[in-house]
Amino acid sequence: MDKARLRERLLERLESDLELARRAAQTAYEAATHEENIAENKYDTLGLEASYLAAGQSRRVEEIHQALAAWRQLPLQPYAAPRGITLGTLVQLADDNGDEQWLLLGPDGAGLKLSDEQRDVLVITARSPLGAALLGQHAGDEFEREIAGRKRRFEILAAF
Repeated sequence: MDKARLRERLLERLESDLELARRAAQTAYEAATHEENIAENKYDTLGLEASYLAAGQSRRVEEIHQALAAWRQLPLQPYAAPRGITLGTLVQLADDNGDEQWLLLGPDGAGLKLSDEQRDVLVITARSPLGAALLGQHAGDEFEREIAGRKRRFEILAAF
C-alpha cells in the first residue's frame, strides 16, 4: 500500500471538506448579518443563533487548515523497526476477536476513512487511546488498551 498515495487522498478529502466548511461559514455569516435577522425584542434570537453558528463554522475552517498544514509537513518515512511506530506509519491491526483493520497514524484528521483498491484505512491520531498505545510499538507486538470502557487486546500484524 502506497502511503504517499493515501496522503494525497487524505489531502484531497481535507481540501474538499475545507471548501464545504468555507461555504457553510459564509452562509452562516450572511444569515447572522442580514437585516431581517436584527433582533426586534429580547426573545428574537435568530440573529444571535446565526452568529454562534458562523463562529462555529469559522473554527471548523481553521481546524481543517491546521490539519492540512500538519499532513503536508509530515515526512512519510518507511517503517523502521528500531524506531517503532511513529506518526505517518500505516498499521495492520487485529483485535481479540480476530477482526483486522488498517490504521494510518497521523497528526490530525482523526476519523477520516480512506480507501484504496484493496482495503479501507482509518486515520487516527496519537491523541486517541489506540493511537497513543501504538506509538513506539513494533510489528508482532501485542498490547491491551481500554477502549469505550472495555479492555481489548490487540496484535500489530504489520507496519509500513
